[in-house]
Amino acid sequence: MSSQPRSALGTTALRRATGGVGLALVAATVVTAQPAQAKDHVVEPGDTVSHLALRYGTTVKAIVAANRLDSRAFIRVGQTLAIPTASDATTGTASRTTSTPTATTTRYTVVSGDTVSHIAARYGTTVQAIVAANGLDSRAFIRIGQTLTIPTSTGGTTGAASASASTTSSATSTTTYTVASGDTVSHIAARYGTTVQAIVAANGLDSRAFIRIGQTLTIPTSTGGTTVTSGLVGSTFEGRTYPAATVASANQNKATLLAIGVPSRSEMRALVEQTARDMGVDPALALAVAYQESGFNQAAVSPANAIGVMQVIPSSGEWASDLVGRDLNLLDPQDNVVAGVAILRALTSATDDTSTAIAGYYQGLASVRRNGMFADTRRYVASVRTLMSRFA
Repeated sequence: MSSQPRSALGTTALRRATGGVGLALVAATVVTAQPAQAKDHVVEPGDTVSHLALRYGTTVKAIVAANRLDSRAFIRVGQTLAIPTASDATTGTASRTTSTPTATTTRYTVVSGDTVSHIAARYGTTVQAIVAANGLDSRAFIRIGQTLTIPTSTGGTTGAASASASTTSSATSTTTYTVASGDTVSHIAARYGTTVQAIVAANGLDSRAFIRIGQTLTIPTSTGGTTVTSGLVGSTFEGRTYPAATVASANQNKATLLAIGVPSRSEMRALVEQTARDMGVDPALALAVAYQESGFNQAAVSPANAIGVMQVIPSSGEWASDLVGRDLNLLDPQDNVVAGVAILRALTSATDDTSTAIAGYYQGLASVRRNGMFADTRRYVASVRTLMSRFA
């Protein structure tokens, strides 16, 4: 986790975080899939397997299997990947019954803190059904005030309505695995056809799913299991308790990141450095902030729903989207870095010195100008300045 749970806009933005729009993704694991066709993709700078899975509406596990990638899901620039697609794949946290329901719909207006997955759970339907009914893209992006058509059912079983019957754990065997350099729990889960949550539970790992080289893990193998989307992120940090809706969104985003897998810390460091160069920001500054915020961990999510390596909350992501002129998905590694670097660029342009810009990232520039730097802000700035000299 980040050393602190603040967003890219600091204390002021944290208050806004209680009502930020969740940029939810389909946190689904393919249970049964029969690829109907495959698309070729030539790997470009900044691509990751998780990024490609999101772009093409497939999963990390499917791409890894189709291309016989190793447990790290390592790819290289210029490599041609087969991207499996399936028109009849069954997705979700459990296999869905195929009995034909009587379809009905209702209308729902998006409010602060909503994600598609939460709406689906509320109405007993699926993320995929809502995405299809509303023509959403693979990121399942929604905005406050948007009116959604929610498909529901009066017969058959679908989505969350059948989850209790179809997600009972059925782990029947285990194996052991010794952690090697570059491993992550998500990559190991993909390799053995299990889930991040199952490995975390079997080994008593913490919310970061932290593992170390040489550690022996118990790997449960199963055709079933329950997907965990709560308890991954706490509700308090340094004496501050966050609203239930914010914490719920944080847990959903954490579960999604663990399920789809994220690049390694070294890959994220390289991505931060290159993105900063491309966007005209001092790489040492961007690297120092990224390390201070998350330790280059794209799977980090705070109780304030600050997401990813740059620890940006959804409302800050919306501002960053305006800064760069396109929608940014904070769960996507590249977009998360772009969001943080764009905010740093805006702050350095609006201030006369680097320390004030750093303080603005932590405390909020308006608050810094109005109140000066708080004591914890001064400590944050000093730490980032020290890290800048390391990354120079």
